[in-house]
Amino acid sequence: MEKQKTAVYLNLCTLIGLIGMGWFIWYGIRHQLFVSADALKAFLSQFGLFAPALFIVIQMVQVVIPILPGAVGCLGGVLIFGPVWGFVYNYVGISLGSILAFLLSKRYGRPFVRQMVGEKNYEKYIGWLEKGKAFDKAFAVAIFLPVAPDDLLCYIAGLTPMSLKKFAAIIFLGKPGSIFLYSLGLTGIMEVLRYLF
Repeated sequence: MEKQKTAVYLNLCTLIGLIGMGWFIWYGIRHQLFVSADALKAFLSQFGLFAPALFIVIQMVQVVIPILPGAVGCLGGVLIFGPVWGFVYNYVGISLGSILAFLLSKRYGRPFVRQMVGEKNYEKYIGWLEKGKAFDKAFAVAIFLPVAPDDLLCYIAGLTPMSLKKFAAIIFLGKPGSIFLYSLGLTGIMEVLRYLF
């Protein structure tokens, strides 16, 4: 009986969370929050001290449901909060979002993953599961590289026997390098473009 209550509670929390994310995505699209780092900055500036927490939530959501390109989020974090805190908020948000994607995949399985990543991407990357035990190593390398489709691979990882503890360790150890390179690389490009134009 107690397990049944817990399952109902968890399903209800998941449903409320998905509805909340859905509403925020609808609001963001309607008010064009996700079109540029400047639009995101203007939106976050209204929230003062709560802006970092809201940015972390946005980064979490964009991993689970890609509402904006990861590059825009990472660049936005650095431009809005500076290189150090921008990196920290990007890291926390993206790591928590990756764990959430993994847990949702574990909970709801292949049909859910297929729906979230799209049929084409699903067919393209589902072959990674055939790697068996080698999947964990391939996944860790992919997470470390800034060019891999990390969000999609987090969903695929949820379909494997990998434990949450191992997944979290790979994310927490592998993400800093790629986020750092992504954030500062994009910032450098922006500075060069500003200088040239």
